[in-house]
Amino acid sequence: MELQTLTFIVVGLTFALYIGIAVWARASTTGEFYAAGRGVHPVANGMATAADWMSAASFISMAGLIAFKGYDASLFLMGWTGGYVLLAMLLAPYLRKFGKFTVPEFIGDRFYSQTARIVAVICLIVASITYVIGQMKGIGVAFSRFLEVDFTTGLLIGMAIVFFYAVLGGMKGITYTQIAQYCVLIMAYTIPAIFISLQLTGNPLPQLGLFGNVSDGTPLLTKLDQTVVDLGFSQYTAQKGGTLNMVLYTFSLMIGTAGLPHVIIRFFTVPKVKDARSSAGWALVFISILYTTAPAVAAMAMLNLANTVQPGPVAAADGALEYEARPQWFKNWEKTGLLKFEDKNKNGRVEYRNGDTNELKVDRDIMVLANPEIAKLPNWVIALVAAGGLAAALSTAAGLLLAIASSISHDLLKGIFKPDITEKGELLAARIAMAGAIAVAGYLGLHPPGFAAQTVALAFGLAASSIFPALMMGIFNKRMNNTGAVVGMLVGITSTLVYIFWFKGWFFIPGTAMAANIPANHILGISPEAFGAVGAILNFVSAVLVSKVTAEPPEHIQHIVEDIRIPKGAGGATGH
Repeated sequence: MELQTLTFIVVGLTFALYIGIAVWARASTTGEFYAAGRGVHPVANGMATAADWMSAASFISMAGLIAFKGYDASLFLMGWTGGYVLLAMLLAPYLRKFGKFTVPEFIGDRFYSQTARIVAVICLIVASITYVIGQMKGIGVAFSRFLEVDFTTGLLIGMAIVFFYAVLGGMKGITYTQIAQYCVLIMAYTIPAIFISLQLTGNPLPQLGLFGNVSDGTPLLTKLDQTVVDLGFSQYTAQKGGTLNMVLYTFSLMIGTAGLPHVIIRFFTVPKVKDARSSAGWALVFISILYTTAPAVAAMAMLNLANTVQPGPVAAADGALEYEARPQWFKNWEKTGLLKFEDKNKNGRVEYRNGDTNELKVDRDIMVLANPEIAKLPNWVIALVAAGGLAAALSTAAGLLLAIASSISHDLLKGIFKPDITEKGELLAARIAMAGAIAVAGYLGLHPPGFAAQTVALAFGLAASSIFPALMMGIFNKRMNNTGAVVGMLVGITSTLVYIFWFKGWFFIPGTAMAANIPANHILGISPEAFGAVGAILNFVSAVLVSKVTAEPPEHIQHIVEDIRIPKGAGGATGH
């Protein structure tokens, strides 16, 4: 069957499944909309959390960045998986025991302050919308290839799909939809990896194939190093960036993981505190399947791309791919505008080189979706990958939009400005907030501040610098008061935002950056994506200093902090 037709069928069937589940599990109460009625099994919640977590950044973009950056991009693997361990150990069980729907609700109650709650909502919205921009980039990439249209059209169509099923179902619909999406995306990621690993190394396990030998007996990574060096690039397996930036980048991703609201609210959907910890463990198992496969996918994709565009020796005049003889996958991606060829030397050949002589511009975010086409896998595998990419981007976008909607309708509207609002009115407000967030993120997604994973890293930095320290100090420091928490959050997010906007453009508007985003301009070589760790340190320090010179928290608040760390019971703390 022709590829486009088969892709329509596979994607159409998966979408019918998602929408059917969203309608079946439609939220009828605020409890179901925000926390799925708190009746989700830990294994199911772990799978839904994994789908929520493994976004366009994980599925579409991460392996693409590793493919082009090599060793330096391994920090995504370390940061994002390490962050889940932090989340399971330090936050999830305690937040579940506290028994509130949302992160700002916890911060407002723990710090006995509506101001703290409002500041937490602002931090959450800023981090979440930045995250959704990354998802929108992934949605645009996936839809543009799947429908064979330009990126902008693909993004607009994806926005309409997200609006339909995220706004309709709330947390209950999203949870069960995401279980289905996890199954789709993990098959779509691992099946092509198995095929390509067998092709290149004869080993069906990509994790082992990465360290196996190619057909001429050379280790795959050695072959890849030789190939990219011949093209003028640095060794794939060598560290190319500064160590300080790499450490801070990893740390920012780790604590950003533990501070992301759309993941944290997942642990409010399970019946007991023990289930929250169990859910985090299961999520890590499901996530690790993709994350241990990603390095192999990246290395094999890069090797296949390099061998396709440079089939002969680099020194030979006819060594590069003749443009007129380019394969079909090349033509398909040219239609999206995400793969571009400029014949600078007018020889009719695709010269893929490092530096100004390079004639091929490859968007990093296309690598995973293009990988099975480059490797000439069967059409059904290519169609499955398209469905998986869409599942990954849509599942996380839905979770983030729910976090934004719940913070606006539940924390601001009902919690502060209109406490007597009806359930029906609160649900309507949540859905309107979701629609507004989709529109803003979609608009910014047309000109994202980086590739999907880089944009998501900025969101992690914002969560790391604002939300994570407030949660940690709220749980483990009974002396932390409301003034310290508010000052810390404001210092953390403001410093991080200013640093990001300085190099990425104010509010991510193109052309408004104050300095070129290059290592030479960065403070101590720290990139905007890594600055969240610095913002978190500033948050902790300023919060502790301010709390020491201001009044202690009330005694009953200090009792609550001690109570939520006792590993039994659920929800008891809210009765004080």
